[in-house]
Amino acid sequence: MSELPLRIAVIGSGPSGFYAAEALLKQPRKTLVDVFDRFPTPYGLVRAGVAPDHQTIKAVVKVYDKTANLPGFRFFGNVTVGKDLTVDDLLEHYDAVVWAVGADGDKKMGIPGEDLAGSHSAIAFIGWYNGHPDHVHETFDLSCERVAIVGMGNVAMDVARMLLSDPGKLANTDICDHAVEALRASRVREVVVIGRRGLAQAAFTLPEIREIGSLADVDLCADVEECAVDALSAAELDDDNTKKIVAYVTERVRTGPQGKPKRVTLRFLASPVALEGEGRVQRLTLEKNHLIASSTGVSAQGTGVHETLDVGLVFRSVGLRGRPVPGVPFDVKTGTFPHTAGRVTDRQYVVGWAKRGPSGLIGTNRADSVATVNTLVADLAALQPGQRPDISARLAANGVQATSYADWKVLDLTEQGRGKAVDKLREKFVRVEDMLDDLT
Repeated sequence: MSELPLRIAVIGSGPSGFYAAEALLKQPRKTLVDVFDRFPTPYGLVRAGVAPDHQTIKAVVKVYDKTANLPGFRFFGNVTVGKDLTVDDLLEHYDAVVWAVGADGDKKMGIPGEDLAGSHSAIAFIGWYNGHPDHVHETFDLSCERVAIVGMGNVAMDVARMLLSDPGKLANTDICDHAVEALRASRVREVVVIGRRGLAQAAFTLPEIREIGSLADVDLCADVEECAVDALSAAELDDDNTKKIVAYVTERVRTGPQGKPKRVTLRFLASPVALEGEGRVQRLTLEKNHLIASSTGVSAQGTGVHETLDVGLVFRSVGLRGRPVPGVPFDVKTGTFPHTAGRVTDRQYVVGWAKRGPSGLIGTNRADSVATVNTLVADLAALQPGQRPDISARLAANGVQATSYADWKVLDLTEQGRGKAVDKLREKFVRVEDMLDDLT
């Protein structure tokens, strides 16, 4: 009798989940991989997080589509672990479980007034314009002239760019119509992006800041003194990318504003300490910082000097954290699944942001997932798989309307067709119930 294949469940169908599935299916031992997602659609933040003007980045789904067509791959969409299936269900039906659930929990700033109307997470705004089912019902009052974003990473740059980009140039992408309508009516003219440390410590990449600088009707501004690289930060310039970022921003600041109707203002060495307003955000108080040496490198320390900005909207972009799954170890402090070389417990593994926190680009997840799969394969090398029941029967018994990858391809064609009818790349389904109705 031939050896039974390994049966592996991958929970999450974003980049790390697909890279894990690819690595599992391409290793020599015969393996069957079932990938689960709580939405009927795959691809995670590639679909619902990458900005609509970054279609080249979204093209990575062609790689995932090839993985989905490998023998042994199955997709189960519209399945939520913890509701439709338990961890015990998964361990009963599979030889191992790989957690690829990402990190979509919002970190708070922890300052007074943070819960005022007009204070939002950046990830909610991104989900709103991208049609993420969790955020499509959000509303953002864009009637103010000045918006603040707390955080200096690529997410902050995406939000700033989308707030100030010409909606007419976004309208034929896969952006949601409700977002285009709101952006057309927007009165926002300045976005202030705030970082607690200096320019040399900014987390955005060179392409992202260059995109801001290339917006036709937007000035990129900053205070020359705040951009200065002090002695503590000089070592940061040994990194070629950081050196290029500092040079680019410094040159743009020296050039000065060109009188364009909109602006992105970079504020370095500043931390938010309070939001104030009568019923909604109207003011943001900042404390000016200076840099100090610390055990982790260069840190910011408050000076006790404060200033107040009049703003009508604030987005926090200070990081994301994973969410716990009942029955799986979770590190509350880091927002990740504790692991050793990707192994969480016996027969449970983790990849991607749930493993290392929200860091790196999409491609970073490939090596990360391969490393975890190598651990899994080594752990299970001596395992002789037994006959395990197929998960489909359990899902049916639980009344779950799971969707397949073939169902996704139907939805994909429908979205593209809807988009073509209105001169867009695609018109997304943004509600799960509408996706399921289209399949019946």
